[in-house]
Amino acid sequence: DKITVREIRLVREGQEPQVMNTSDALREAEAEGLDLVEISPKADPPVCKILDYKKFLYNQKKKQKELKAKQSKVVLKEIRFGPNTDDHDFNFKLAHAKKFLEEGSKLKAYVFFRGRTIVFKDRG
Repeated sequence: DKITVREIRLVREGQEPQVMNTSDALREAEAEGLDLVEISPKADPPVCKILDYKKFLYNQKKKQKELKAKQSKVVLKEIRFGPNTDDHDFNFKLAHAKKFLEEGSKLKAYVFFRGRTIVFKDRG
């Protein structure tokens, strides 16, 4: 009901696409008990298919869900260093940082100063 152009390109399974009047295509769709669905509205003339609209929407939602599931979420890991961190602790945290980066996570490392340690900015 929302296809307003006079002519459309009708695409069917196993047949060549053909340009026809919208009213003729709607009649064919009704005869088959299906819907005329606009696939590509920006094409000239717009591309349409005769199919079950509810099934079409279901398949579109399913594809969107699959694409969303395949996307990887970005994980941000943080590592905090104090100004008086020993070499062993530093190397331990460095190993963790390398492991996080190999897993594909993003890493944020920072030095925190607590209380009077702000005096030792040069160690940070």
